[in-house]
Amino acid sequence: MIPELGHFALIVGLLLSLALSILPIAGSYSARPLWMEAARPLALGVFAFVFIAYVCLTVAFIQSDFTVNYVAQNSNSILPIYYKITAVWGGHEGSILLWLLIQAGWAAAVALFGRQLPPELLARVLSVLGMVLIGFFLFIILTSNPFDRTLPFPPMEGSDLNPLLQDPGMIFHPPLLYMGYVGFSVAFAFAIAALLGGHLDAVWARWARPWTVVAWAFLTLGIALGSWWAYYELGWGGWWFWDPVENASLMPWLVGTALMHSLAVTEKRGLFKSWTILLAIFAFSLSLLGTFLVRSGVITSVHAFATDPLRGSFILGFLAVVVGISLLLFALRAPAVSARSVFSFRSLETFLLGNNILLILIMAMVLTGTLYPLVADALNLGKISVGPPFFNLFFVPLMVVLCLLLGMGVRANWKDSRWDKLLSAWRLPFLAALVVALVWPLAFDHYHWGAVLGLFIGAWVFCASLADIVSKTRNAKSFVAGLKRQRASYYGMHLAHIGLAVAVLGVVLTTVYSVEEDLRMGAGDSHKVAGYDFDFGGVRLAQGPNYRAFEGVIHVSKNGKPVAELYPQKRNYFSGGNTMTEAAIDTGLFRDIYVALGEPLDRSNPSGDWAVRLQYKAFVVWIWLGALLMAIGGGIAVADKRYRKARAAREASLSGNLAAA
Repeated sequence: MIPELGHFALIVGLLLSLALSILPIAGSYSARPLWMEAARPLALGVFAFVFIAYVCLTVAFIQSDFTVNYVAQNSNSILPIYYKITAVWGGHEGSILLWLLIQAGWAAAVALFGRQLPPELLARVLSVLGMVLIGFFLFIILTSNPFDRTLPFPPMEGSDLNPLLQDPGMIFHPPLLYMGYVGFSVAFAFAIAALLGGHLDAVWARWARPWTVVAWAFLTLGIALGSWWAYYELGWGGWWFWDPVENASLMPWLVGTALMHSLAVTEKRGLFKSWTILLAIFAFSLSLLGTFLVRSGVITSVHAFATDPLRGSFILGFLAVVVGISLLLFALRAPAVSARSVFSFRSLETFLLGNNILLILIMAMVLTGTLYPLVADALNLGKISVGPPFFNLFFVPLMVVLCLLLGMGVRANWKDSRWDKLLSAWRLPFLAALVVALVWPLAFDHYHWGAVLGLFIGAWVFCASLADIVSKTRNAKSFVAGLKRQRASYYGMHLAHIGLAVAVLGVVLTTVYSVEEDLRMGAGDSHKVAGYDFDFGGVRLAQGPNYRAFEGVIHVSKNGKPVAELYPQKRNYFSGGNTMTEAAIDTGLFRDIYVALGEPLDRSNPSGDWAVRLQYKAFVVWIWLGALLMAIGGGIAVADKRYRKARAAREASLSGNLAAA
């Protein structure tokens, strides 16, 4: 009965979404206040019924209801309870339900926190979100229903959840990633509403900007957590492999980053209006493209969910409709929201425009490398593989230029700047970054000029941000008073830039100075890697809640002093018989000691020699620390009081123009 209740809730949610997509927008054009006011309760109603459906599926997992096909495929009775709850999004159907829940949640959030928006704008934004909801409701009901039954012959026991997903990292990674993906639909809805109304100004940008920043912060956390999960769970010790699914999440992040900066220009100077609209369309479209890549079966990846061409065709059709209608509307209405103004090539606008162009170039490069093998295969041009060498060839130099412009731009003024003041402001950060780049590599066993360049770029961004903060306090009574003068958005911006610098430093140092060795080791064997001694104590049996494992015992020391005891595992899961590698890591602020157990070299004697991977990972944790700082910076920026305080009087000009449209 509970699964049927969940299915019924999805149908009711679809009907409410139909009403949400039609009634408010019709009211905005016919000047019917009651129809426009219906947008808020309709959005909340959609969320309520999707939440009911989600709870029903969760209950089915907790109760091990194997009469539900999706539960039977992704759970079993011995699966720990916390993994039963997260198994709800462990497969395709449940992950789409999670997406739908988050999509409805964003719409409900706009309804709750958008009370100060002009009613015409709010009605159009929620109607556009309702149209997006219809697409996903139809997708889940027609092609991916999680409540399908196995009756009349349900299995006695279910299959296991994919062992790769039986990990704490996967408890948080999909929800965070989806919060970012789906969050860009709000920026998209604001952009479409602006095109429909034919009016876009600084006030519109101020309303749209916090939603975009929140989505970007969630996506940053989701990508970082996915990278960290791949690092410690897959046993290879890498943090990024340019996998197509990894690229699918990176592309909307790049465009979302450009969108945030473009919104800042639109808010402050009323410029880049058409460009901002286009970026909002692209950010959400790339999120849908990522969904297509993950769920269509056109790629093979440990991150991919489904291999059903029908589902892929539906998403591709939905993507074509969204992109096609949006770009058509943009072509027709963009002149109505365009702006013309003059600014110097020494201005902050120029640096932000340059960074926007570079971000889009990087995205285009990633898109080309990701889709070209698929296009070549479809055109019978043969199987072509595009790997890290291609991406690194373009990504690295473009990122170098991007970071250089970022550090230069934070000291520039709006509209125009003086060369002498800019050069004076850049001098000290440049010299500090140069010293860091030349001195830091001396701490390692070899001097690498690639590391010097990377360290300079990271240190340049870091020092430029600190120098700008210090410069803002010079004329204040005290340093603290000077700090209090600045808005939260200012500090959020600089914390995000510093986070990027930390991530860049982590990437450079771990790429150049990490050491990896694959060895044959037996009980009593010892090996030295990067100054650390690894003593292999043999292998023992270990028992988990739903698996049995061979567990290696490795003692790590340096200069005769104990550092850590590591216990890497090779797990065999009872249901399905899947074998997984569980690495053991001793994490520090400046290095990770990473050990992964391979295969027994004599399968008839597991207590004999094993293949073992030993790694010294220099500063690798800085990559994820930098991403965390970036996301926190986004959160601080959104906390700026100008985004929170209520506007008692709505801008009459905006309301008038929207109503007239």
